[in-house]
Amino acid sequence: MTQEQTAVDGDWHRVHPASPFVRGWVALVAIVYFFGRDTFERTLQGRASIGDNINERTVWLLVGGGVVLLLALGSFVLNWYFTRYQLAEGFVRVNTGFLFKQQRQARLDRVQAVDIVQPLLARIFGLAELKFEVADAGHSAMRLSYLKLAQAKQLRATILGRAAGIADGSETVEVPEAPEQVVLYLPPGRLVGSLILSEQSFFIVLSAIASVLISVLTESRAFILYLIPAILGLGTAYWRSFNKGYNFTAAISPDGIRLRYGLLDTRAQTVPPGRIQAVKVSQPPLWRIFGWYRIRVNVAGYGEHHRNEGEHRTMLLPVGRKPEVMMMLSLVLPDPGTADPDRVFTAGLKGLDSDGGFVTTPRRAWLLSPLGWRRNGFLATDTALLLRSGRWWRHLVLVPHQRTQSMALHQGPLARLFGVADLVLHTTPGPVEPRLIQAGTEEAVGLFDKQAARAREARKLQSSEQWLAQLPRAARPVLPAPPTTGAVQHTSTQEEQDHG
Repeated sequence: MTQEQTAVDGDWHRVHPASPFVRGWVALVAIVYFFGRDTFERTLQGRASIGDNINERTVWLLVGGGVVLLLALGSFVLNWYFTRYQLAEGFVRVNTGFLFKQQRQARLDRVQAVDIVQPLLARIFGLAELKFEVADAGHSAMRLSYLKLAQAKQLRATILGRAAGIADGSETVEVPEAPEQVVLYLPPGRLVGSLILSEQSFFIVLSAIASVLISVLTESRAFILYLIPAILGLGTAYWRSFNKGYNFTAAISPDGIRLRYGLLDTRAQTVPPGRIQAVKVSQPPLWRIFGWYRIRVNVAGYGEHHRNEGEHRTMLLPVGRKPEVMMMLSLVLPDPGTADPDRVFTAGLKGLDSDGGFVTTPRRAWLLSPLGWRRNGFLATDTALLLRSGRWWRHLVLVPHQRTQSMALHQGPLARLFGVADLVLHTTPGPVEPRLIQAGTEEAVGLFDKQAARAREARKLQSSEQWLAQLPRAARPVLPAPPTTGAVQHTSTQEEQDHG
């Protein structure tokens, strides 16, 4: 098996030789600049690279710079040599370290999501980083940096195939990359419009108006100066959101929902629908003009420790209209558990009172939430619990019954006085925090008991960690036997043909 192939035979393989240089090019540039700064300046000024008055200090500085550079290059080579990975026995293993060795492994059936990340420099050299999350990874999400792009895609397909149950786990079978069908593309114009009408724009405009009024009333321009850092920060946030959301594309495939996005740094995520723990559909006030929504999800592994990488990894749809929202929800929750999902989800997105069968805050507690009491409510279908809230900032949260890990009832003094309580559902950490707000005490206690029973029964039906194994056999992709003269070909199922 060559280096271009995936490690499906249990052998140990190394990452691409250029990997340490792609990761550490900034350090190399800093070393060269620090020790060769004088030479650079002379060259830019048109003078000789080494002056006539060279002294012992300059010689030692150049020698020291050369030694440091050689040590850095040597550490890069050793880092590459001792970084190996293996896919065998139902595990993926990664060995790293020269002086301090470390071996990390993860069970394939615990894989939650797989990303292919390409920073700008890696894209230039045709390399990619493979990053995958497991349910119990915590802060130790595993990375392979860097592989050739084709090799990373093949390895991702093999890992997802084993994790989803497409392959039988045999180390001699290389799972082909599953076909896909693009179902959604986000136009750049809509992305720009969503940023202009976003929450931060709303608050920065209010702050600007307040600063101008205060400056006029106090005859001082000092307050306007306070807007400069805010404008710079807002510009940075706008650029980050545009850079990450640019060219957002969603596709469906047998191994999961594939999301691609990015302008300079690109990312390709594959999230199996069965790994999504909770879904949140939101609509800021200004987005109502165009009927736009966003969708965020909780996925095991994409927890609190990923906030430094931004919220884009948990974004299932940055901005979309209702048909696109319904389509993405159908991918996450193929069986909505209701005979009329359009009416139920529409009531969850923008309904009031008992629209769609929702149970809302009792009228006696309207003082606790004068604007939102008619919106706050819940509805349980056969497969998921729907929680809606917010009159101005609308939210709809969906939690599949089997993903309810635990629950808690909250009731403060005022809530006790008005006979209401909050019900909190605990799932994996993420941007979605399922919470039923100000339900009647009896309704909240009844939902607590019923939801516990629903979750228990749903988990009994979930007989395998392999999400695809939970689907009917007729709906699963078929992996043919490898041909003797070429690469493995993928045979599409009837379900894929219907999508096509």
